[in-house]
Amino acid sequence: MIRPAGLRSGANIGVISPSYWIADDVLKNTAEIFTSRNFHLTYGESIKLKEGPFAGPPELRADDLNNMFADPNIDAIFCARGGYGANRVLPLLNYDLIKENPKIFIGNSDITAYLTSITQKTEIITFHGPMLVSYKHGFIEYNFDQMMKVLTSTKNIVINPPAEFDPHILKKGTAKGPLWGGNLSLVMNRLGTDGQINTTGCILFLEDLDEYLYSFERMLVHLQTADIFNNINGLIIGELIDMKDQEI
Repeated sequence: MIRPAGLRSGANIGVISPSYWIADDVLKNTAEIFTSRNFHLTYGESIKLKEGPFAGPPELRADDLNNMFADPNIDAIFCARGGYGANRVLPLLNYDLIKENPKIFIGNSDITAYLTSITQKTEIITFHGPMLVSYKHGFIEYNFDQMMKVLTSTKNIVINPPAEFDPHILKKGTAKGPLWGGNLSLVMNRLGTDGQINTTGCILFLEDLDEYLYSFERMLVHLQTADIFNNINGLIIGELIDMKDQEI
């Protein structure tokens, strides 16, 4: 696997929105979290455009992502937000160009599809983590600190859950393997495509939000039927936000 260079103080972060657009006021307020910490931000073309819910047409969003990887002045690429729309962009990406220019690429939600496709097609390690919109309702110190610890370190690190979060252990034991997965809806959506994740030997993690309980269970059963769980070394279910029907 290709590990991109770590994030350093004063780095130039490229900000793109390869799925849905981000509101101007949210972008302004969340960008200050990074600029106030000695990071420089360069905005891609997708940040400026709106086409329905999307940040421009698929071709522009693909060009934006390709250009950020190609630009030698960009040290890392942060996604502004997720949403929907990755499936129409993925076939338009230049994976050879991306592989020749490895750098940090981070996001979550719909960005799961970009992360898994880029990693599997280029062997570049990508990062499932906070986006600018993650701080829409205020700064989350734990999330930001853990993200920076991962992105700046070149050594193995220990990540402890926040004090207010009480993990529920279903099966005790130890496991080792690459951490792999992301948004449950997107992991399931990529089944049967060239972007289907290979989970052999991995520690699979899944997260989702705003789903009905029956839909959540249906997706898990779908993954089970597709043998996604057969050869994993471990399973982590992340925080499930705004789940409907009943509490989990």
